[in-house]
Amino acid sequence: MRFSEHRRDFLARGTLLASATLGGLSPTRGVHAAGDETIQIALVGCGGRGCGAAANALSTTGPVKLVAVADIFENRLEGIAQRFGESFNERVELPPERVFLGFDTYRKAIDCLRPGDVVLLATPPVFRPLHVEYAVSKGVHVFMEKPFATDSPGTRRIQAAAKLADAKGVKIACGLMWRHCKARGALVERLRNGELGEIMHIRGFRMHSFAGRQPNPGESELAYQLRCFHEFDWAGANVFIDFCIHNIDCACWAKDAWPVSCIGLCGRSKPDIPGLMCDTYYHEFTFADGTHLTSHGLYPPGCFSMYSDFIHGTRGSAVLMDSLSAAKCRIYKNQLMIPENQTWAFDGPEPNPYQVEHDLFFEAIRKNLPYNEGHRAAEANFASLLGRAATYSGQIVTWDQITQSELKLVPDIDQMSWETKAPVQRGADGAWPYPIPGQTVIF
Repeated sequence: MRFSEHRRDFLARGTLLASATLGGLSPTRGVHAAGDETIQIALVGCGGRGCGAAANALSTTGPVKLVAVADIFENRLEGIAQRFGESFNERVELPPERVFLGFDTYRKAIDCLRPGDVVLLATPPVFRPLHVEYAVSKGVHVFMEKPFATDSPGTRRIQAAAKLADAKGVKIACGLMWRHCKARGALVERLRNGELGEIMHIRGFRMHSFAGRQPNPGESELAYQLRCFHEFDWAGANVFIDFCIHNIDCACWAKDAWPVSCIGLCGRSKPDIPGLMCDTYYHEFTFADGTHLTSHGLYPPGCFSMYSDFIHGTRGSAVLMDSLSAAKCRIYKNQLMIPENQTWAFDGPEPNPYQVEHDLFFEAIRKNLPYNEGHRAAEANFASLLGRAATYSGQIVTWDQITQSELKLVPDIDQMSWETKAPVQRGADGAWPYPIPGQTVIF
């Protein structure tokens, strides 16, 4: 049985790599009392990404066991114990009473765990802050997928949970896995050593077909908006954020800074695009020293595809990412990126960063090492929300404006149920109110 991992299904699952370990940093210690070192796992959000994260967690070194799952969609839970059991055998123990259906069942799944166990959070991003808060309050370590919130107040909840995690010794891992890529890490080290001189410009591209999805027959409006959260800002932040948060995070890692402002453009290539989604995006982020990061998103079917990041410095240029399957990092002596100008290329193996992020996370738990990516996750989320605010409003938006924004897209998310009215309603023409730059304000 092979689980679909949605955008990650090109990566091999389950390979443990020596480079992912943190051996030698501290002695191994028991996670739980009485010498029981089994880390129990609960999965909240059982779609393709959630099942992929669970497969990575179950493939880590040491005793682990999946003991609870939860989702709001019944079809995602059907036969899930058997499906996981076929791949992981004794690492799965999912009796029917620990397969939970409903909006409040994240609590039930987490309550099956002990302090020091792990919950994997992969629901629509609108629920991420309250799920992280609850897990941290219970002393449960957290892996959370991106995006991490859909508005600024939600992102500040993530920040607060990360601070509480520091105080409680709870560890948080986030789904920005490219920071665990060996090739990118080697390139960033060279950047820190000044090999490219001063960074002047960074370009990020996430361009591939994504047409969006229409409602299923008989599906309620709320169910549709949650199932297809990419198309609705309140549920999933934004298709641009879900896709390009990786490019933005890696660019800011290379620059070693977060942007201070952004201006951008967005558009829709045809009128019947579902939800609030635009399918064309351009952003120009500005850093405090005047450096620019430009980000490009293009999703209509049939267009040129590209998933790459490039860095331009005063002493040359670099490839930070070449394709989705491998970084293939390289450095060039000038701005013309041709083979004869290449001065360095990462030539080692590129371990699966999706697996590495879990290997490092579980290793930190077992060795009680400091590990909290929650703070950085919140900053990357703010940077991405900054881009959304700029494109939707048609204005220059600053970091202070977005981090201090009080706009809540769903004021009562903690109380949502299937009886809740969908936060976005269709107009008289049957269409959803998509953003109009110059008129829409979302910060």
